[in-house]
Amino acid sequence: MPKKALITGITGQDGSYLAELLLKKGYEVHGVVRRSSTMNRSRIDHLHVDEHSPDAQLYLYYGDLTDSGSMNKILNEVLPDEIYNLGAQSHVRVSFDNAEYTADATALGTLRLLEAMRRSVPKARFYQASSSEMYGGMSTGEAYTEESAFHPRSPYAVAKVFAFWQTVNYREAYGLHASNGILFNHESPRRGESFVTRKATLAAARIKLGLQSNLFMGNLDAIRDWGFAGDYVEAMWLMLQQDNPEDYVIATGETHTVRELLEVAFAHLDMDYKEYVKIDPRYFRPSEVDFLLGDPAKAKKELNWEPKVNFEGLVKMMVDSDLEHARRELTVRDMDSKDVPKQG
Repeated sequence: MPKKALITGITGQDGSYLAELLLKKGYEVHGVVRRSSTMNRSRIDHLHVDEHSPDAQLYLYYGDLTDSGSMNKILNEVLPDEIYNLGAQSHVRVSFDNAEYTADATALGTLRLLEAMRRSVPKARFYQASSSEMYGGMSTGEAYTEESAFHPRSPYAVAKVFAFWQTVNYREAYGLHASNGILFNHESPRRGESFVTRKATLAAARIKLGLQSNLFMGNLDAIRDWGFAGDYVEAMWLMLQQDNPEDYVIATGETHTVRELLEVAFAHLDMDYKEYVKIDPRYFRPSEVDFLLGDPAKAKKELNWEPKVNFEGLVKMMVDSDLEHARRELTVRDMDSKDVPKQG
């Protein structure tokens, strides 16, 4: 019998890469999706097999981390061997405007899932998607480790700190195999368009093809440790293969500014970002996180994990993907313009 994995947030960037990885490893993958009036499964469309097919290995369930009833029902039905909690309201800037919902989904949602696991599948293994935002960027320039103190600077980060300590608490109080992956910024062509990396690479591609004129940004001097999401989901899986649950920082160990991100993205298309980027105060956070750098030494030693894609490779990968995206957009626009009947 194949192992069963349950993924919350399976339609997100990390969820789609993790589902790919687990399917390749022979898992039966079960994913939780939120019910909405529009389908939002583009990241996993290429993975989905008819659930009534004898070859089906991917199954989807409607559920929500804000609803303990649905979480209990899904765990009792699936009885997973591994649980990956990737679901959350994950946009830092949006969390300032939707603080209560962020706390409900991201903080209490983790508690609901842990409690459902404790009652239904206490022998399963649990992964909690923790975040480098928990540190708050209050560093003097040194890399954060698993022992560094948290200083959350947004409702999102506060909610993630709550979820982190609940995971530790359930591990220590109930003996659950529950691990936190403290992931630093990780990106990909599947990143949401409102996140700064994807916003930059998509804008560069659209500007190159004449689909937009400018890009409005916030703090260009923010410093981040950026890696590739496809590399980071491998670390998630490795954590749950260990005999003992632990918490791990997952990062590249090097930093770059948003300005460098723009330089690489626009230069890849033979453009100078300075000609197109405008600063808009609306994109500054009420409390800014200026510096985030992770030390992945523990993960490298204990998990034998290494990031494979470097910063420039990541940005160029995203620009190339967004260039294809923009070309399709241009083709559709041109076709639509030909279908408009001429006047007179």
